[in-house]
Amino acid sequence: MKRARPATAPPDSAAAPADTGLARLPLLPGAARQATTRALRHPVTVDTTAGVWPRVAATAATDPDRAAVVTAAGTVTYDRLAHRVRQIRTILHEHGCGTSDRVAVAGERGTDLIAAFLAIESIGAAYVPLDRAWTDGRIAVTVRRIRPSCLLLLDVPDEAAARIARAVASTATPVVRPPDHGAVPASDAAPRTIPGDEPRYILHTSGSSGTPKGTVVEHAGMMNHLWSMVDRLGLTPADRIAFTAPPSYVVSVWQMLTALLIGAAVVVFDEPDTNFGRRLVAHAEHCAVTVLELVPTVLGWVMDHVMQAAAPMPHLRVLLSTGEALGPELARRVRAGLRHVQLFNAYGCTECSDDVALHLVDETDLHQRRLPAGTPIANAVLYVLVEEGDGWRAAEPGEVGQLWVGGLPVSAGYWDDPELTGAVFFADEFDPGSPTGRLYHTGDLAVFRDGVVHCLGRVDRQVKVAGIRVELDGIEQLIAAVPGVVGCAVTAHRRDDRTEIVVRYVADTDIAAATFRRHLQDAVPPAALPRRWIRLDALPLNGNGKVDHHALARNLSDP
Repeated sequence: MKRARPATAPPDSAAAPADTGLARLPLLPGAARQATTRALRHPVTVDTTAGVWPRVAATAATDPDRAAVVTAAGTVTYDRLAHRVRQIRTILHEHGCGTSDRVAVAGERGTDLIAAFLAIESIGAAYVPLDRAWTDGRIAVTVRRIRPSCLLLLDVPDEAAARIARAVASTATPVVRPPDHGAVPASDAAPRTIPGDEPRYILHTSGSSGTPKGTVVEHAGMMNHLWSMVDRLGLTPADRIAFTAPPSYVVSVWQMLTALLIGAAVVVFDEPDTNFGRRLVAHAEHCAVTVLELVPTVLGWVMDHVMQAAAPMPHLRVLLSTGEALGPELARRVRAGLRHVQLFNAYGCTECSDDVALHLVDETDLHQRRLPAGTPIANAVLYVLVEEGDGWRAAEPGEVGQLWVGGLPVSAGYWDDPELTGAVFFADEFDPGSPTGRLYHTGDLAVFRDGVVHCLGRVDRQVKVAGIRVELDGIEQLIAAVPGVVGCAVTAHRRDDRTEIVVRYVADTDIAAATFRRHLQDAVPPAALPRRWIRLDALPLNGNGKVDHHALARNLSDP
């Protein structure tokens, strides 16, 4: 991609964008006007000055016995949830946490995790979830980079808690395990107007350098997404929304918070319930789940069970697929096995506060090669641009280009990494009134057809595996550093409705797969580790003398 020029007056825009400190795109003549005209947008007035916590407190005051969180252990009312939020807020204040701070949180899906988020929001700090499945090295690197005021350990077994405490010992971060519900006084806080650009949470994905990168999502972007889900899914206080995602995934945020905006209930799924289709369905049925979101891999497991059941998940009315491409074959199975359910295809990324487009799958979609990504959520603006010569232009109607996102969902970039931020975030030259003043380059190929965006794959080599973002070039760099490796190539393949990573390598000595995994474990989440390791005498090269990844991707069976 052509490097952006410094922030000087753009040659093709009516007004200069807001001063974000970001570079501007080199635009070809007429590009700004055409891009603005052809963009997909959905402007809506959304109140982002309040947070989720005031809504929870209000429901607790007016309907204290209403179900807020449903777990395997029982139901937690809005009154009990609000009390726990106030207790955790007391603990945070005791450790000096306040506005603009960051609070690291390690815990399982559950009431305390939800209460911790709300308590952190209420004091104006940013929530930073850590995954206890991460290695000690990854946890230590993440904590060292974000410099949190403290680390909360919630519902973590003693052995895991001790391991995490050891991992962060060198960072001098206070580690706090909140006592049981009755052991801490509850403190109240005065209502406040929340600035839209207040950092609300920081989520980490694997970076190409092997160092986790933390995306800073702002309060307005988060609230805009939550209210968009209420609107697009038609959510009501009668709904029960499944909380299935790991806390380190961006989709976990809307899953655990949206219900609480409207007096509905969150249904927590324990880890074993999300790893087996039969258990997931059983828990959804037992708790009368009405809204469920899964990655296609897990959705495939669920459908294996559903197709054998008489009347599966009778309360379910909305099912969302996220994290990976939803194939037409799996969509057909869902439509056949769950005829009473609306199936949505969700498209988004952490850098844009989660979803930026949603599509309600209908019968005509089932006969296409790819399902549409959908239409933009509230206040998202989607552009398709084409790089041409020394600049960018708007894609012609029906022309494939690269997808860019503007508007309220665009995050603040990567924590403490201006270089990485500057590589994919740019000043918004198309909309001088943009609430963020930023554009995000998704790296996805896309085309607009009849007011709907269709995504056609990655421009680069970043893929999603089980909902986890993985940069294949980053894995190659790590493998190339293993002693004895002469060359390597990493590719991703769709197999049985799931994505798996395959490594081919050339080595001058025998190397065990366990050795490779040790070199990857601090940078790559366990679920995204390569599953196949193939040793070759030589890697195929293309006409430019580079490794031919396309040839490898086409011919997995005969490497």
